[in-house]
Amino acid sequence: MGRKTIFGYMGQILRVDLSEKRSWNEELDEETFQKYVGGVCLGAKYLSEEVPQGVEWSSPENRLILVTGPLAGTRVSGSGTFCAVGKGPMTNMATSSQANGFFGAFLRFSGFDGLIIQGRASSPTLLLIHNSKVEFRDASHLVGKDTLETEDAIKLELGLGRKLSVYAIGPAGENLVRFACLVGDGGHVVAHNGLGAILGSKNLKAIAVHRGEFRPPIKDNNRLSTLAKKLLQDAKNFNNGRLYKWGTNGVFPAAVKGGFLPIKNYTTNVFEDYEKLTPQYTRTHFEIRPRPCWACGLHHVHHVRVTEGRYEGLEGEEPEFECVNAWGPLIGNHDPGALVMLSNLTDRMGLDVNESGWTIAWVIECFERGLLTKRETEGLEMTWGNVEEISKLIKKIAHREGFGDILAQGVRYASEQIGGEAAKLAVYTQKGNTPRGHDHRARWSELLDTCLSDTGTIEATFGPLRPDLLGQPPVENQFSPEEVPRISAMVSGWHQFEDCLGVCRFCIKNPFLTVQCVEAVTGWKMDLDYAMTVGRRAINLLRIFNLRHGLRREMERPSPRYGSVPVDGPVKGKGIMAEWDKLVENYYSHMGWDPKTGKPLPKTLQVLGLDHLIHDL
Repeated sequence: MGRKTIFGYMGQILRVDLSEKRSWNEELDEETFQKYVGGVCLGAKYLSEEVPQGVEWSSPENRLILVTGPLAGTRVSGSGTFCAVGKGPMTNMATSSQANGFFGAFLRFSGFDGLIIQGRASSPTLLLIHNSKVEFRDASHLVGKDTLETEDAIKLELGLGRKLSVYAIGPAGENLVRFACLVGDGGHVVAHNGLGAILGSKNLKAIAVHRGEFRPPIKDNNRLSTLAKKLLQDAKNFNNGRLYKWGTNGVFPAAVKGGFLPIKNYTTNVFEDYEKLTPQYTRTHFEIRPRPCWACGLHHVHHVRVTEGRYEGLEGEEPEFECVNAWGPLIGNHDPGALVMLSNLTDRMGLDVNESGWTIAWVIECFERGLLTKRETEGLEMTWGNVEEISKLIKKIAHREGFGDILAQGVRYASEQIGGEAAKLAVYTQKGNTPRGHDHRARWSELLDTCLSDTGTIEATFGPLRPDLLGQPPVENQFSPEEVPRISAMVSGWHQFEDCLGVCRFCIKNPFLTVQCVEAVTGWKMDLDYAMTVGRRAINLLRIFNLRHGLRREMERPSPRYGSVPVDGPVKGKGIMAEWDKLVENYYSHMGWDPKTGKPLPKTLQVLGLDHLIHDL
């Protein structure tokens, strides 16, 4: 007798033990899917249950959990997304990050809703999922190759071409750089909190998934088709079509005017002559061609060829907004061709662009101030905008060579090792991770979120607070110690629910249509309250995990430079630290957590169906 059909799901999780070169399938029931849905929430469930206190990020007992969701591989635009969950190196606490492309859809087409990896291989290994079968292949010949070289070599070797999705680590992951990432499908990145280092610690060079013949069962195909079209049209129109027309970097001019562009390691908020870094310039001067993700109808991902300047002829993926920030204003660079060069180099090395940018911007400021010299940088002239020297340092970090070995720990640990005045200049949270590529001093909600999040990146927010998307009144004062935490807590849960679905956030900008799509796929009765509860369940699962693994309130603060007062520009004089304790306690209270410790209250866990975790408090 076959398994019972669960609409919206393949019904199976693939488990892999690298130490024993063994794999097996685990069936899940509909009740579990209804409670955790997929993505980050299902991943947080497994992480909480299987990685106990005392297990370090580099231990074979750590898990790398890759999970799709009910919309993955469907006709909903951008439904090739997956979520990665584990215990990350930068914080030595939970991490969650997403990537688009094709992997999420192909994993479902191979018959699985998720993949859980444990153990450590005895030699470099390629994990191949092909026709629902798992192969452990030798990857010794791939060691030392960058991420794109690895992907190309695997596709050539297997002869599957575009029917294969490959995510790999580069030299950074192999050398356990703490902010190494996973890169696949030509440049999509699982970026935050060192997920690539987890793969490196497991001696797993790459994961390749074949586009199989399975398809997720859909409850109401006709309704889904109608809703998917509406959802795509809504995404195209969002913010007056800016994302659809210009991609993520379409926000660059607004960032300049709004003061949330990170410039020269937060030493200024003024960046003149920035026009060549905008997509309005690059998409009309460089040669670009679309490279969409699975089923995506947005003009987001492009291949670019530089047609002018020092790097004319260079080709690669078009830099995203945060790549532009990291390798543009943050390091004092105005050359758009250099942006393409540095962004693609970072991806090839398998490094998180945000941590890389903050680390190198800190090095440059220290060098300019005389706190670091050529003796420490091993002859590199680390000055603002010196992109060739910066590219050399990126490679040193990825290979842990010389000074790069210190920087491979991330900016917090490197700054503490250098010490003295240099330690005061680094931008990071006290948990150990850096923010995304924004100046959060102009966005208190994101600064608060980054420091209090349990994932190693933002958790409750995604750009400016948009309660209006959830049918709530808009924000009146983005610098209010009462309003910011209250509204942040009000919207907290939605973005985590998005990360349960197996679809790109840029394609599901309308929460009400999104929930209806999940209804059409699964047949469940669902509303916004249901969705928010699932998202908050994920948040509280991750918070309990982090409390077990050493989280304390004093860690939920920005570094001195991260929390500093802007000295010029649009938000000059707006300082957050005088209000910090009030902001934190207000947020804790609105989240149903103890206002002094940040621990979830028993009644909060009861409402979320997490009664079994109350004893952890």
